[in-house]
Amino acid sequence: MSFSFTNPRPDREPSFSFTSPNSEEVEEQLQAIADMAHEILRLVAEVRRQISN
Repeated sequence: MSFSFTNPRPDREPSFSFTSPNSEEVEEQLQAIADMAHEILRLVAEVRRQISN
C-alpha cells in the first residue's frame, strides 16, 4: 500500500491518495484511523470537562 499527497498547496487542505492491491484493506485501515480519531476527540472532551469542573 502507498500513501501520497496529491496536488499539495499551502493555501488549502491537502488531498490524499491511497493505493493498494486490496481496496478492502485500505477501507479497513481508514475506518480504524477514523475510530481512533473519534476516541481521541472523546477523551479530549472528557479531559476538558474535568478541567473545567
